[in-house]
Amino acid sequence: MKLITFFYNLLWGDLLVLPLPGGSSLGLSLLVLILVPAGIYFTIRTKGLPFRLFPEMIRITLEKKHVSQKGAISGVQALIVSTATRVGMGNLIGVVAAISAGGAGAVFWMWLIALLGSSTAFIEATLAQLYKEKDPLYGGFRGGPAYYIHAFFIKKNSRRKRSSVAVLFALSGLLCWCGISQVIGNSVSSAFENAFQIPPIWTTIFLTALAAVIVLRKNATVKVLDIMVPIMAGLYFAITLFIIIRNIGQIPAVFERIFLEAFGIRQAVAGGIGAVIMNGAKRGLFSNEAGSGSAPCAAAAADISHPAKEGLLQALGVFIDTLLICSCSAMIMLLTPSSLTQGLEGMDLLQAAMQYHIGEFGVVFIAIILWLFSFSTFIGILFYARPNIAYLFGDNWLSQTLYKVLALVMLFIGGLAAYQAVWDLGDIGVGLMTIFNMIVLVPLAPKALASLKDYEENHKR
Repeated sequence: MKLITFFYNLLWGDLLVLPLPGGSSLGLSLLVLILVPAGIYFTIRTKGLPFRLFPEMIRITLEKKHVSQKGAISGVQALIVSTATRVGMGNLIGVVAAISAGGAGAVFWMWLIALLGSSTAFIEATLAQLYKEKDPLYGGFRGGPAYYIHAFFIKKNSRRKRSSVAVLFALSGLLCWCGISQVIGNSVSSAFENAFQIPPIWTTIFLTALAAVIVLRKNATVKVLDIMVPIMAGLYFAITLFIIIRNIGQIPAVFERIFLEAFGIRQAVAGGIGAVIMNGAKRGLFSNEAGSGSAPCAAAAADISHPAKEGLLQALGVFIDTLLICSCSAMIMLLTPSSLTQGLEGMDLLQAAMQYHIGEFGVVFIAIILWLFSFSTFIGILFYARPNIAYLFGDNWLSQTLYKVLALVMLFIGGLAAYQAVWDLGDIGVGLMTIFNMIVLVPLAPKALASLKDYEENHKR
């Protein structure tokens, strides 16, 4: 436990504390110190990609899909897989926690981090495409950070079969996704107990059995997510739009509050501006996953006409996660009178907000949406695990199946009891993934930038 706490504090704790006016301070974690400067650097190097090429991201999403390799998935299907894992309980409970701790201003910093993160997401997804391989087990392609890290450290003619940094990345990913499986089980069983008074054991058995039917089949993952992700995101957006329209008169005041509190005009006096910035920044980084190396595991599987196209699609995924879904949760929260949510936290707080807006149906709706978000995340992370297991243990069904069974066991255990150590292990896993991924992302960035230049020149012609 001491070792877990040490690594957790090293990655997510305040490594550097800067004093601010009004007696406040700004605590910077190691991951913030890595990811935010990287996001700024990539945004500059791509000449403002999030702003300049947003229309192109939409155009690529809507264009006709073509898959030439048997067993492969399209670029948009890879986007759906990565969206399934990005859009999880962090978009619900995490946003609520960020606003509770940092106020409405945290939302602005989430938005800003998403804009920077989309450039990082472009670089890592394009590299995943450039270094992808054919997948002899599942068909189509595979790849991700383990593969481009390997290419960076090991020359083609070398006798070494694996890079130590790539191995550490793959192990960190498998550790992270096991931890997340336990968290998913616990969140879903708790939400269903609150909404329907269903004992956790029955929710857990049903959830695990349904997951097993999908993940133990060879190629059911993408087919299921193709249906689930658009439905769950569409429903959540629609209900938020309904709530916004019902409270349209309050919207200008909500945006005024977000921007006033973002820059500490109110918080500076109370000495809380540091909490505002860091709660928004940390939530944004954790939610959109840009730089962690997760999404490239899906991006590499895409059969697409140009590597930069998948990079642009994954950059759009960050917008969908933070600027769309996280903003929905923020609006639901900020349009609820604070007196009704006083003393509440997490799922209880969000369900109280939904009950205020649309009655008892809101409590049920949030429980179902959380189930959809969490279940799609579980299916998505097992898709991510595929290339990393193959990198570590070779191409065999035994290692692939054993990891799926382990994840299902963790899902079941999480549904019955929450173990804080496992939650922290998931956070440590994603933190370590980010560090190992970022080691090579900057030196390999020129290849992704060259791909972007080539794509834009061809597109002009």
